[in-house]
Amino acid sequence: MSVADIFETMEWGPAPESRAEADAWLDSHGRRFGHYIGGKRLAAGETFATVNPATGETLAEITQGTAEDVAQAVKAARKAHGSWAKSSDHDRARVLYAIARGLQKHARLFAVLEVLDTGKPIREARDIDVAQAARHFYHHAGHAELRGETHPDAEPWGVCGQIVPWNFPLLMLAWKVAPALAMGNTVVLKPAEWTPLTALAFAEICDGAGVPPGVVNIVTGDGATGAALVSAEIDKLAFTGSTEVGRLLRRETAGRGIGLTLELGGKSPYLVFEDADIDGAVEGLVDAIWFNGGQVCCAGSRLLVQEGIAEDVTARLRARMARIRVGNPLDKSVDMGALVHTEQKARIEAILERTTGKIHRGAAPDGCYLPPVLVTDLHSADPLMQEEVFGPVLAMTTFRTPAEAVQLANDTTYGLAASIWSQDIDVALDTAPKIDAGVVWVNGTNMLDAAAPFGGLKESGFGREGGTAGLAAYLRPGTGAPLKAPKVYAGDAAPSAEIDRTAKLYIGGKQARPDGGYTRTVFGPKGAVGDVGIANRKDLRNAVEAARGATGWSRSTGHLRAQILYYIAENLCARASEFEARLAAQGAKDRVETATRHLFRWAAWADKHDGRTLGVPMGGLALALNRPIGVIGAFAAEETPLTALAQVLGAALATGNRLVLVAPESAPLTATDLYQVLDTSDVPSGVVNILTGAHGDLAAEMAGHLGVDAVWSFSSADISATIEAGAAADLKRTWVNNGTGRDWLATDGTVWLAQSTEVQTIWVPFGL
Repeated sequence: MSVADIFETMEWGPAPESRAEADAWLDSHGRRFGHYIGGKRLAAGETFATVNPATGETLAEITQGTAEDVAQAVKAARKAHGSWAKSSDHDRARVLYAIARGLQKHARLFAVLEVLDTGKPIREARDIDVAQAARHFYHHAGHAELRGETHPDAEPWGVCGQIVPWNFPLLMLAWKVAPALAMGNTVVLKPAEWTPLTALAFAEICDGAGVPPGVVNIVTGDGATGAALVSAEIDKLAFTGSTEVGRLLRRETAGRGIGLTLELGGKSPYLVFEDADIDGAVEGLVDAIWFNGGQVCCAGSRLLVQEGIAEDVTARLRARMARIRVGNPLDKSVDMGALVHTEQKARIEAILERTTGKIHRGAAPDGCYLPPVLVTDLHSADPLMQEEVFGPVLAMTTFRTPAEAVQLANDTTYGLAASIWSQDIDVALDTAPKIDAGVVWVNGTNMLDAAAPFGGLKESGFGREGGTAGLAAYLRPGTGAPLKAPKVYAGDAAPSAEIDRTAKLYIGGKQARPDGGYTRTVFGPKGAVGDVGIANRKDLRNAVEAARGATGWSRSTGHLRAQILYYIAENLCARASEFEARLAAQGAKDRVETATRHLFRWAAWADKHDGRTLGVPMGGLALALNRPIGVIGAFAAEETPLTALAQVLGAALATGNRLVLVAPESAPLTATDLYQVLDTSDVPSGVVNILTGAHGDLAAEMAGHLGVDAVWSFSSADISATIEAGAAADLKRTWVNNGTGRDWLATDGTVWLAQSTEVQTIWVPFGL
């Protein structure tokens, strides 16, 4: 081809990256790899092949990890933890800094290994995966240096089990290993079965950086190896992968008292309003859905376009698809490489066969490749609009109004990410916080950084990775002494009141009789005190329905919420003698003064739990906002019942949540008396709902209810495991006590604020 021909066609010529260095590294290990445990690379055992998806060639033989291998790695991590946790912040920072430098020095090796193992284009591996991995270790070296200043009393979890996926093997390793090591934990990492090579190469970076033996351990294998790690004696588990597996892990870890963070699937909406820069939005789509072949959890796989520009967007998008180059991933002129595995290709094609939409395909070579795919004329229930495809498939539909756009965007069980395209800043910033997603990009997509929290809502998991919010996952929360069973009083005398009054349930701002019609007598040291209803699952359903209807509370200002909390405290204080007499009658030791003090504290917090502007390396803003969780179901504590109720109610309401509260079993009349205070304190109906009944009978129903967004338990009943297992149904957040108490007089607001809110990261680029 002549120079004139090149200028005429403007075709890209081939620009292959050499794989010689990666092949030499593989050959130096005989293309057989054992585990990395206790600072040593072990001899290979029973192996399986890791394959280059672009060519089908076997790259290396990888050891299949056994339960014994995992136990050996955990033992090494446990042995190393004590000295690593006690090392100075500066010493840990130096090690993380050295890891970052090591990744940069060997960037080409890691980029090519990643391409060979995953099939992703070399440009992406070089410019994003390896660069961002180094950035994470640099960033967390800073957190390690500052830990004594920023988290002076914090303790690391201990031994962290970490399971990473096959789509970003090195980057996901960095996301998990860097914060764990920075906070003083040790790690047992299991890379994905299909893509283990960069994790095995990372072991050599650890050796060169002076990571003490046992601080980082790498065990390879398939799902059986992962299962062995989950059931091992670890203190914390971090997992990135499918929602189905995340649900299973939630059940498997229930009741064990270990930390758990899950970064799961997504079905991210990509909203294009009629005033958007259409060419910019189309180019953004290339990055949103065809980056890494669409094998990205936060891929913008649902295109929602305003009706007036739908035809124009479709035409421009199809023209752009025709110019996307699919081929050899080592060629720097290629846009899309191979899919990670033939099984993944077959799965994507099977989903495409089920759609009712119109399919538009680009071009791709034979083999483990798929072209960019656009599917139009879809209804919201089509599989492509609801199911995570994890491939280069874009599903498109239209909307008429911004309200409909938000409704369609949130019509999914997932809540990982979203993109909003509009030149009208009012439309963009009004829409962004209404999207149920952990990350929202305005006029951009796939903007990620170590300083910015990343994670999902709903069935996209819980916990955050990156930034200060991500550090919390690697710090052990404080625990109290084991709870003692509350003293149970008995008797058969009738209440002494002249007129019988049975305390009812409190649902939707009204007193309600229990659906089952059953009541029980509450006894104290001197006999019967009164009667309360026994709530059942229908009462719980009604309470949740009322709470979900009170959405205005979550949109109210912090100032308004503060005023109402102050009002509750004032009205409670005015009835102090009455409440303290009732507490004493039930045998409870507590004081109204401590309860009102907590309510005043939470009124003070209501307009002070600010978000943060993040220090990301880009033009514009990245904001970390604290948004309410939604509907919280809470089981009250038996010890200091009124003070504990004030702490729970205050934290939930101050942060904009609505509450379904199950009263303490030993002092339920304290809670039912409280709703009389709520009635006179301008609390909107449905914001607080109070049930009485056995915690053990309601725990599974509360945890499994799809209308409850989080469950807290401070109960003396043995319900923590029940709640965590039940929460797996929709992967709601849980905060349980595992049979331990807490200091209800403590002013530990940061703990409560973290449990009461979700971090939503909103990126607003400008001046680029």
